[in-house]
Amino acid sequence: MTNLLWTTFPYIALTVFAVGHVWRYKNDQFGWTTRSSQIYESKLLRLGSPLFHFGILGVFAGHVMGIAIPSSWTDAVGVDDHIYHYVSLVGGVVTGVMTCAGIAILLYRRATVSMVRKATTTNDKAMYLVFIAVLITGMMNTIGVNLFGPGYNYRETISPWFRSLFTLNPKPELMVGVPITFQVHALLVLLLFAMWPFTRLVHMFSAPVGYLVRPYVVYRSKEPVGAGRKYGKAWEVPARPQPRKWL
Repeated sequence: MTNLLWTTFPYIALTVFAVGHVWRYKNDQFGWTTRSSQIYESKLLRLGSPLFHFGILGVFAGHVMGIAIPSSWTDAVGVDDHIYHYVSLVGGVVTGVMTCAGIAILLYRRATVSMVRKATTTNDKAMYLVFIAVLITGMMNTIGVNLFGPGYNYRETISPWFRSLFTLNPKPELMVGVPITFQVHALLVLLLFAMWPFTRLVHMFSAPVGYLVRPYVVYRSKEPVGAGRKYGKAWEVPARPQPRKWL
């Protein structure tokens, strides 16, 4: 069971994540979008979207720092465990609350605005359920365990386990004995990765980089009538033709 949960399932989820995006791009480029619903409602969107997106960026940065970067690297630059855990705790609480508030507003909007609700696919509904579960377990770990609880140094177990997957030298034994909320959180994140290519989350990889190098748009004004100019301006009323006088 240990190998199944912490070796086989992670590789399946990460493979589906990678291959699924390639498949989705080749077969559904027109569907590679957020399917924006701003036209249906914008007031709640203007409040919830920045909270969610800035919050999730902070959460992502915190996970990269805590899981992808070994503790020996932060020690080498003078960031000891006390400073690291203080920064990660404060940052995790702030960005976690922002993300939860943002997703709550967006889900309320999606549930109460009929046109937005109709634009939600079944895959996205399932994704929202998993995403909410990821947020709940993540906040349980940050606030329940590390802030008000006994605390847990995940950099000694979860972080090296996760990195071992990418070095093709998996160490599932590191996850044995990890608190259950951390285990559930890790499995839900992997499940979210597997669902990612088939939901609106693909828009994360659609940054408008082309705007930086595309040719600029040339605007040309129309020439006014008269003075040898061929065309009049769009806002000018053309002169009426004078009636012909018969002698």
